[in-house]
Amino acid sequence: MTTIPIHRAPDDPISRQALALAGVFQAAGVVDDLARHGQADERSWTTLIRATVDTNPESFEAIYGGHPNYLRQGLELLDAVVGRKQANPAVLRYGFSLLLLMQKLRKNDDMLDMLGSRLTRVQGQAEHFGDTHENVVASLGELYQDTLSTFKYRIVVQGEPSLLQQHMMPERVRAALLAGVRFALLWHQQGGRRWKLIFQRNALKKALDQLNHA
Repeated sequence: MTTIPIHRAPDDPISRQALALAGVFQAAGVVDDLARHGQADERSWTTLIRATVDTNPESFEAIYGGHPNYLRQGLELLDAVVGRKQANPAVLRYGFSLLLLMQKLRKNDDMLDMLGSRLTRVQGQAEHFGDTHENVVASLGELYQDTLSTFKYRIVVQGEPSLLQQHMMPERVRAALLAGVRFALLWHQQGGRRWKLIFQRNALKKALDQLNHA
């Protein structure tokens, strides 16, 4: 993955919410790409996994790699949603489903604790093998299956059955979904709320325009 210069994260809450929400929709886009095409953009994928594995980032911008370009796919998808442009309905469904799943997770302290303790172990794996190593991805997929997929509300991923049955594909899809929930939690921590997507759409669109030209 090509290194991109560090970019200072914006201080205003709307821009930070936009970046976190872009992470959610980047996860949604990666899930759809994996399910329909069997592959995803490497930078998008690696950004998601690194954000999930790093349980103690040194700064807000460190979570997504230090520059908005690491969230380029998500920013473009979110821009389409906010601008009411034509967007992939499956990606929209996954994105908003991840926000709903995050809300359910926030009400379950035991599950939050389990996620925290097991992600710490996965971080140790990543330090040994590398962030996107098969063992790390398998652990993230297993963690999603043991926690978030046990809710009555589940995200059903649709795509090419032959691709979804390929080696490591279920684990990769689940790892991307886990990353989406991680960014959804970040969005909430930065003051993001679903009603703001409607009432602050213009402010969000302005922030996205600035980030897309960063």
